[in-house]
Amino acid sequence: MAHTFVVLDSARHDRAGFTCGVAALDDYLRQWAGQHQRDGIATTHVLIDDTQPRRILAYCTLSAAQLYLHKLREEDRKRLPAYPVPAIRLARLAVSQAERGKGYGPLLLGHAANLALSVRQTMGVRVLLVDAKDAQAAAFYEAFGFRRTANTALTLYLPIGRY
Repeated sequence: MAHTFVVLDSARHDRAGFTCGVAALDDYLRQWAGQHQRDGIATTHVLIDDTQPRRILAYCTLSAAQLYLHKLREEDRKRLPAYPVPAIRLARLAVSQAERGKGYGPLLLGHAANLALSVRQTMGVRVLLVDAKDAQAAAFYEAFGFRRTANTALTLYLPIGRY
């Protein structure tokens, strides 16, 4: 059983069969992900099992973004020009209820970080940005090196390394 990340294909992937337990995330995948992808607003990457390629195990959605320079920590502002910092937003991250506890959340996060690093090689990207839905989600991201834009903020960023 091999797992693969692919870009969502509404004709190939069973969006209706995906349930993570958070209505907003389930609804986004079913109703908006395909349209946003067609319109160039965001791309949704799905994790599938190669033996059941229609079934979505987990997904993440990415889009272009920016972060105002003053939102970065002082140590992350060094040598940056005084205008918004180019970013990639990790807009959504969800794991199917049936697949929880298998490490797919960190796997999705790693996939998003790798895509951000890849984009950095062809255009300017300084941070991977996420708006955590609550304190528990923020703690998840912080465990992987994300930094809060302010002590109480649920917007976090991960500096993208040099290549």
